[in-house]
Amino acid sequence: MPAAALRPPVGRGFWHRALRHRSFVIGGALVMLVIGAALLSLAWTPWSATDIDIAGKLRPPSAAHWLGTDVFGRDIVSQLLVGARATILVGFIAVGIGLSFGVCLGLVAAACRGWTEELIMRMSDFTFAFPAVLSAIMLAAVAGPGMVTSIIAIGIFQIPVFVRVTRGSANAIWAREFVLAARAAGKGGSRITLEHVVPNILSVLIVQATIQFALAILAEAALSYLGLGTQPPQPSWGRMLNDAQSLLFQTPSLAVYPGVAIAIAVLGLNLLGDGLRDLLDPRLARER
Repeated sequence: MPAAALRPPVGRGFWHRALRHRSFVIGGALVMLVIGAALLSLAWTPWSATDIDIAGKLRPPSAAHWLGTDVFGRDIVSQLLVGARATILVGFIAVGIGLSFGVCLGLVAAACRGWTEELIMRMSDFTFAFPAVLSAIMLAAVAGPGMVTSIIAIGIFQIPVFVRVTRGSANAIWAREFVLAARAAGKGGSRITLEHVVPNILSVLIVQATIQFALAILAEAALSYLGLGTQPPQPSWGRMLNDAQSLLFQTPSLAVYPGVAIAIAVLGLNLLGDGLRDLLDPRLARER
């Protein structure tokens, strides 16, 4: 069986099926909504997201402030738009760190096997003992809290996830007949990895990256809520929740707005991941 037989069908037929896949369409629309908000904040916001106006605090929704203002008089819509930018930036870089290091280590573990594989997997198990929040606390004690701290903490926790996924998927490919034929033809481990293994596990990595992006957004919001992530005056959805916690009974909408924004981002990425899983799996693709 040639290597191409296992690769996901991507092309005109892929997009035709994708547009009929409800999970993919809804998830993609929600993700594009969040990305659009982040891009819009680069060029325009109704008000400055950082200017404080104590005289105008806790105003209800109006023509001037569409969702009202917070306890410091800052416009809610502007904070949500700029907060989307911070959330996407942290999630994208953190997942990029986990994807880069995790995939490389997973491929090495699958190709080398033996003590190399054992060492890499035990290191991954050790990293799991330090979740993102604990890593952020330790980093904050050394370098102080901030966006960089949350990126590094979340990124480190992403690495063992991608190591495990990559190693498991790559091991399955290494056992296939076309890889055995490639080895018999004299191809080395590096060439087999690049020409046969990586193309056939790419769809799995794309789906996993989408899911991890959603988890990274939740982690960033949690770290910002605890004061370990994005620092003021930079808006963040997690910090908005932190600022609203003392006013839950007086103005509960202050917590609802960032909570809904986080839910939309996470739901969209999860639905998009489910859709990509169905569309990129060649067995499921043939059934549709």
